[in-house]
Amino acid sequence: MTTPSAQPGTSAPAAPATGGTAASAPGGGRGGSLGPVGLVLAGGLSVQFGGALAVTLMPRAGALGIVTLRLAVAALVLLVVCRPRLRGHSRTDWGTVIVFGVTMAAMNGLFYQAVARMPIGLAVTLEVLGPLALSVLTSRRLVNLVWAGLALAGVFLLGGGDFGGLDPAGTAFALAAGVMWAAYIVFSARTGRRFPQADGLALAMAVGAVLFLPLGVAESGTKLLDPVTLGLGAAVAVLSSVMPYTLELLALRRLPASTFAVLMSLEPAIAALAGFLVLDQALTTPQAAAIALVVAASMGAVRTQVGRRKAPLPGPDAATGQ
Repeated sequence: MTTPSAQPGTSAPAAPATGGTAASAPGGGRGGSLGPVGLVLAGGLSVQFGGALAVTLMPRAGALGIVTLRLAVAALVLLVVCRPRLRGHSRTDWGTVIVFGVTMAAMNGLFYQAVARMPIGLAVTLEVLGPLALSVLTSRRLVNLVWAGLALAGVFLLGGGDFGGLDPAGTAFALAAGVMWAAYIVFSARTGRRFPQADGLALAMAVGAVLFLPLGVAESGTKLLDPVTLGLGAAVAVLSSVMPYTLELLALRRLPASTFAVLMSLEPAIAALAGFLVLDQALTTPQAAAIALVVAASMGAVRTQVGRRKAPLPGPDAATGQ
């Protein structure tokens, strides 16, 4: 998962998703041939097409099984790459990273339950409402009521006016994932202030993988050991977690976090594209308009927060939002 908005000020992210110091990071210029904007967009494409691949894998291993494989492989890669230090941390440090890991696991599990029941573009659009609500609630400017109204209009269109066109369980899972996404943003920032680089992220990912393992085994059992399932699950982990984190980390060294957050607001549209190309999930005109309204509301909320604080602020990461 995952995008929508700037969040309350943070100074040191646990992951590029909440990069609070991006504007002052060294290394101006272009990130290779893509440039920082291209890196962010590439990360968005990676996470959403990874999510679409996960949907195709669900008949083989189930939603909980896929989440287990994604968290386990991503944790393994991040632990090997980051090699986080285990000693020298306080009880509060460990409490923070554990809560971060629980939040991350819950966010992923709920989102995958949603995409098992509804098109991925619609699920991401509903999920985005969590971080968007966090952005609106933490700002006291009246203009945020405009962005909230715009988002509500999008949700109204998404539900066809009476929500009869949306799967009730899928909608509930997507909205719950959005709540967890908002919590993820808060605890990602707190973890980032207590752990250097991506150490906190690697440890939290490991916590999430351990917590989710019993659920994945209960649903999928030995299916998780099938070589094809393992290979595809590893691909989902790389596309949905490892690559987005890496690309966005590189981008945040060269790009103001406010610009990063605006670009991440495009995630619902990218998810709809992935759903159409990979899963043949076409959207109706009202649904496409609904996604556009929510994207516009997210961008507006980001810009309002940045203007209010007069400093670049972070936005959540779709890579872990899904």
